[in-house]
Amino acid sequence: MKKFKIRKVLDGLTAVSSSSSATAQPGTPRENDVVPETLQSEHFQLCKTVRHGFPYQPSSMAFDPVQKILAVGTQAGALRLFGRAGVECYCQHESGAAVIQLQFLINEGALVSALADDSIHLWNLRQKIPAILHSLKFNRERITYCHLPFQSKWLYIGTERGNIHIVNVESFTLSGYVIMWNKAIELSTKTHPGPVVHISDNPMDEGKLLIGFECGVVVLWDLKCKKADYRYNYDEAIHSVAWHHEGKQFVCSHSDGTLTTWNVRAPAKPAQIITPHGKQPKDGKKPEPCKPILKVEYKTTRAGDPFMVLSGGLSYDTVGRRACLTVMHGKSTAVLEMDYPIVDFLTLCETPYPNDFQEPYAVVVLLERDLVLIDLGQIGYPIFENPYPLTIHESPVTCCEYFADCPAELVPALYSIGSRQKRQGYSKKEWPISGGNWGQGTQSYPEIIITGHADGSIKFWDASALMLQVLYKLKTAKVFERARGKEEKANTDIVEEDPFAIQTLSWCPESRMLCVAGVSAHVIVYRFSKQEVTTEVVQLLEVRMQCEFGEVDSPDPGGEHTPTLPTPGASSSPQETEPPTHPSVGSNSSDGPRDNIPCLQVRSSPLKQSPGYQVELVIQLVWVSGEPPQPITSLAINSSYGLVVFGNSNGLAVVDYLQKTLLLNMGTSELYSPSDPYQRQPHSPRKARQPSGAPCDSNDGSNTSEDRCKSPTSDAKDNSFSRSRSSSVTSIDRESREAISSFYFCESFPRKTDSLVSPCVLVGTTQGSVMIVALSLPPSGDQRLQQPVGISSCGTLARLKGGILTMALLDATGALLPPSYESWYDPNASDEEKEKSRRRRPASPPSSQEGQDSHFAVLCSEKQAKVVALPSQTRIYKHNITETSFVLRADVVQMAGTNCIACFCANGHIMTLSLPSLRPLLDMNYLPLTDMRIARTFCFSNQGQALYLTSPTEIQRITYSQETCDNLQEMLSELFTPVETPEAPNRGFFKGLFGGGAQSLDREDLFGETAAGKASRSLAQHIPGPGNMEGMKGAASGVVGDLARARVALDERGQKLGELEERTAAMMASAESFSKHAHDMMLKYKDKKWYQL
Repeated sequence: MKKFKIRKVLDGLTAVSSSSSATAQPGTPRENDVVPETLQSEHFQLCKTVRHGFPYQPSSMAFDPVQKILAVGTQAGALRLFGRAGVECYCQHESGAAVIQLQFLINEGALVSALADDSIHLWNLRQKIPAILHSLKFNRERITYCHLPFQSKWLYIGTERGNIHIVNVESFTLSGYVIMWNKAIELSTKTHPGPVVHISDNPMDEGKLLIGFECGVVVLWDLKCKKADYRYNYDEAIHSVAWHHEGKQFVCSHSDGTLTTWNVRAPAKPAQIITPHGKQPKDGKKPEPCKPILKVEYKTTRAGDPFMVLSGGLSYDTVGRRACLTVMHGKSTAVLEMDYPIVDFLTLCETPYPNDFQEPYAVVVLLERDLVLIDLGQIGYPIFENPYPLTIHESPVTCCEYFADCPAELVPALYSIGSRQKRQGYSKKEWPISGGNWGQGTQSYPEIIITGHADGSIKFWDASALMLQVLYKLKTAKVFERARGKEEKANTDIVEEDPFAIQTLSWCPESRMLCVAGVSAHVIVYRFSKQEVTTEVVQLLEVRMQCEFGEVDSPDPGGEHTPTLPTPGASSSPQETEPPTHPSVGSNSSDGPRDNIPCLQVRSSPLKQSPGYQVELVIQLVWVSGEPPQPITSLAINSSYGLVVFGNSNGLAVVDYLQKTLLLNMGTSELYSPSDPYQRQPHSPRKARQPSGAPCDSNDGSNTSEDRCKSPTSDAKDNSFSRSRSSSVTSIDRESREAISSFYFCESFPRKTDSLVSPCVLVGTTQGSVMIVALSLPPSGDQRLQQPVGISSCGTLARLKGGILTMALLDATGALLPPSYESWYDPNASDEEKEKSRRRRPASPPSSQEGQDSHFAVLCSEKQAKVVALPSQTRIYKHNITETSFVLRADVVQMAGTNCIACFCANGHIMTLSLPSLRPLLDMNYLPLTDMRIARTFCFSNQGQALYLTSPTEIQRITYSQETCDNLQEMLSELFTPVETPEAPNRGFFKGLFGGGAQSLDREDLFGETAAGKASRSLAQHIPGPGNMEGMKGAASGVVGDLARARVALDERGQKLGELEERTAAMMASAESFSKHAHDMMLKYKDKKWYQL
């Protein structure tokens, strides 16, 4: 876990740099009147906490059968470790080279990783944040295969040249003992045998090493005699080798889809050759060759037939067939289809000892985009239900929101309805990867993450206590008709693929109202209900948003725009006023341009809605005179007012979702009052950034996805931030339009002259203007459903550099005034229950004394932050956040009992500013922006929490709270737990055959420096692990010292004990002799004076 050093900002500093200025305007409260602020720089620190999701681009895997921990390595050099549900760990090799192989020191709390840059590393897993103890970098040879025998400290390393080197894992030094390829094969082949693809020792005789070369040669090497006992030749290349536990047979998998079984003492020819998926010709000829069998495992059972598990080997005529895992057990062969290509698999067995019956019980299969566990103990081989949050990428994530400190009842409510969505048919057994322990979390508040996806689905995740668990999945595409074939596909789509992709969402946790905007210019309003309901007709509202540039050039010279509107559905420009309950009939003939046609067709048949989120209203923007609707750039919902507001580059619209009517549809320019100094005329296009809401991510993060999925808010197709706002580049005029970028519902003073607060909505634009729109709401109850909502534009509140990102409202004491909300009630419950639960949250204080400001509006843009006093609309604080870059995400968050602004800049800086005075509290260069995915998904939340999608499959959570950083060690889970190693199998019979426990001693004698000498210094370079030497020694003694001590206790018998007795006897004799001589000397000089000496 990486910690970062902060540039602390001195509090109370009066002289600030030119890039950060807090300026007071006339009428500003005097210094002693300023709101007291408690947040200091000491409250902030930045560090990564946990990473969730499927390891991106996995490359290797290992399992500790005693600790029950799974390790996965990736192509980017990452390590992900998994134990029981909720026990996860992420660490990273600095080089970023692909992890080609992993080997646990079983039950030792240590792991060896081999990388594509020919380095090997020893990880200490006994600490909560694993660290590298030793590294060894090979200079002249490329590593191809590693093997660490159980309870051995000697690691075998095979290379591309065909040689095998041996490393002591306690000291991470090379032994002088080397098995050279030419000695191993001698004259058995005329050419170089190729890289080493397999190394393993005979389960019954650790002195015999089986070496597999790529060309098809296998050698059984006698370590003690330093010669080959047997050589086994086959015409086809070898991919893997597996032993029978008795050490008399082994199986090889080959590139032609065959498996060859060899008897150890019969090297002339294989005892058996089978092609598991080959068609057997009737004339007795060899079966047709198949695809390579990439891996085979051979596992025995005490009570029945052995299991043979293999990947690959399908016949070549199965073109297009998905990857398969084959399980052969007795006479039955099961072919298990996988959703993605297989990276690796491991058979999990009851014993860690290779010389005992293996008793396999499961197969863990690592796929390119999933992790599957197959139960070998049940008929039909069902899979285990996966407890890890590995389905984040089930469909590419297009938007993300983070809610820390939610209402306590939300997580149970979402879990109870989500649990009904679970698949059936899983194995009934417990998840077998069950190691580690949970951390002692001090964070008790609930946290929820919401992810929107390219297929239109929305997932709710419980993110409390540094864990992640999916709670509930909502499929928004169910509302629409699906085209059954290409012929039926509507030509009104504005995106080629993923027309249902989620672009942005607005969620009110208290009322549980949800509003989502999709890439096809559609908005859906959802209510939460615990009861199932069937909706006969989905409520539909079609909106025609257009922006005629003629109107902008000559704005209406009349008074204040959009006076309070007296009739429902009225709007400021000619629009559809009646909410149609069915798609309107538009012109879409080949003769004329498309007009009044939505991009998607709402389903006409009854919609069965399960408990959970149920559709209240669908709003669709329609084509206008051959032009597609512009993507929605901003969205907000307010449950207390019953309103949804959304905007794009054409303007904004306000919809009453209770009355299902369109209240306002206005061009952005019309929001300015005629005397407004900020009134803007069209001018040459200005490039603008892409905000964080675009579903332009692909499965592999490549740029093809950016082209595949039109960006909902911009055309920034690369990572260099070409700053363009519109998704349609057919018209250069469109880029100059001022789009709506943010909304904020509040109860404040819309006009300077107001003395009473009233509902209003702040509207922020991409060109830095903040306007106020006043709302006039009818009384609640029946009148709210019958009388119209009045709306009037009150002109511009302020103007900032760059597009507006976030807005908030503080009271006179600096406390946050969140938007009002209505408490949740079940819309399908009885009327009595509804009335009991329907309570509108009390509004903010009702009045302002004459001449005194009682609210502060907090405004943050891509470049600046300002605080404006209300109702006077006087700017009291201003801070230039960045001159050379621009802010991608800003949020007003709660922190240590008060509030601050948190910002993430395109140059990688994370900053926090105090409120209301905008003092810089934290400024740290954390994450240079390398990917649009990060820009699109980065979000801050309360209590110092933040997250972003670090890869297409993984969420990285970070904290900017000093308190969380201090408590992180306690909160993280533990990977290593003290467990007794199972007893070794009874070796009475083997002792007579193979000499029993002397094998480890042989290794020490063979590979140690005394017998084998020193290895060449130029072959590999030893690199000590990071961290101080004291800590490293302590960790080393914990990890491999235990191994050494166990070795002494277990193996040093016989000769070693004899030598010890002899040495002890010699020391006793020496001591007696010394004592006798000393006594004689004392007697000799006892009576002599000092001058006689």
